[in-house]
Amino acid sequence: MARKQAPRPARPSIDPWRAVRLLAGLALTLAIGVGAGLEIAAPSATEASVAQLRKAEAERDSAQIRELTTMARNTKQAVTPVLTGLAAGRPPDGWKAVMSLEVQRYSITVSGATATNVARGALRNAVELLAAAVDTYVMAQTAAPESRAALLELAGRQRILAVATWSVAGTQLDQLSIDAGNGHQHVYLSDKAEGGAMTPDGAAEGSS
Repeated sequence: MARKQAPRPARPSIDPWRAVRLLAGLALTLAIGVGAGLEIAAPSATEASVAQLRKAEAERDSAQIRELTTMARNTKQAVTPVLTGLAAGRPPDGWKAVMSLEVQRYSITVSGATATNVARGALRNAVELLAAAVDTYVMAQTAAPESRAALLELAGRQRILAVATWSVAGTQLDQLSIDAGNGHQHVYLSDKAEGGAMTPDGAAEGSS
């Protein structure tokens, strides 16, 4: 005798309007979620402004580093005869005028990043020390014999201090140039470690 199959449960009828409302609700929820995510991911006006300021500061610092490097090179060229003349005991012809111009050059205050300001300040101190060495040396030329030797010795110490102080600025300037993407820039008054002065690191000029 054939077994009667149990009647299948009736499928619930789907209200098409309810389905539409559900789909619309899901779409709205998704749109709100995506919008909120984009809003969170996108930089705010303040963040964009800060980023723009940082970019402008970086560009300014890079330009100042290049300008300071050029100025240091020009100063080195101008004062090299003074440095060699002091060491060799030559007549101080025109030295005071040269140093006066260089002191005036570095007396101009330029606001920049702290590291750049430190390098500029060290260059200024070195120039002032060298100018003092010239003043002492010139005094020695007309000083009494008993004072001449002491003044010449003092001028020599001031010269060495100027070279050492400049070497600190030169090392700082070299690192600043590397960080700014300009590569190694070696601007030292002497390649010798006079008085413990720092010397160039041996890297190729302009290399990173």
